[in-house]
Amino acid sequence: MQEHDWLANKFEAQRPRLQAVAWRMLGSQTEADDAVQEAWLRVSRADVDSVDNLAGWLTTVVSRICLDMLRSRTSRREAPIDSAPVELPAESRTPEQEAVLADAVGEALMVVLDTLNPAERLAFVLHDLFGLPFDEIAPMIDRTAVATRQLASRARRRVRGGADAITGDIDTGRQREVVSAFMAAARNGEFDNLVSLLDPDAVIWADPAAAAMGSPASIEGAEEVATFFNGKARGARLVTIDGDPGAVWAQGHTINVAFDFTVVNDRIVRIEFIGSRDFLDELPIEFIGRARANREDQPNPA
Repeated sequence: MQEHDWLANKFEAQRPRLQAVAWRMLGSQTEADDAVQEAWLRVSRADVDSVDNLAGWLTTVVSRICLDMLRSRTSRREAPIDSAPVELPAESRTPEQEAVLADAVGEALMVVLDTLNPAERLAFVLHDLFGLPFDEIAPMIDRTAVATRQLASRARRRVRGGADAITGDIDTGRQREVVSAFMAAARNGEFDNLVSLLDPDAVIWADPAAAAMGSPASIEGAEEVATFFNGKARGARLVTIDGDPGAVWAQGHTINVAFDFTVVNDRIVRIEFIGSRDFLDELPIEFIGRARANREDQPNPA
């Protein structure tokens, strides 16, 4: 088989996934088809011999094309042409991605996605819907992995917050109260209170570093999340993470894991455990209840 034919077959095998990425990015099947076709034109002229991960590389090519299209659309203040969805094949999705994709359908989602700037949209779509790590997404938008994570987190809050997030009508103080009550219920072993503060579809997600320290890679469902926290988190400290409510677990002077909460309509919908040292060293973390605090003066939580 000639090299061109081999590449064409590989590209066709990836086309459904690439179209799904492009549609989530653009909200238009017509534009998604154009983006994927443009990707093929570029790929067919490229030297792919040195590409180790062809699927990942193709996703990057399509994503960059979509990012350019979004930026061009934004500069002209255009809306997507249509909104016919292209679904990611079920066999390639994780359980958490299935749950996210269940929410990520219909005009309501596209209305919210259209309020995001291009970088936020790319970070959210590629990470939350397609599972790409932030260090792979970051070069596409010329940001650090930490900054990319913050973009995705902000976008996630808008998507899950719906109309309130679009209008900016978010009560940060109330969100902190919810997180504080949740952590208190966890320490006191108040299972029913934990469940009441969680969205029925609440999820826990941990990055690889946090998982290596014993955090669960993922948990889904209010009762399951409540069971994990029940009677625990006694050494956790309440903080804000980039202005949003959170908590940290520390040993001595070192923060080992940050808990980043997403609160929507007075319910916790997502708790993300962050253990990556690169992330932790750059995250804007402020301790609640102190006039001044930093990573060098935290007590041992034990």
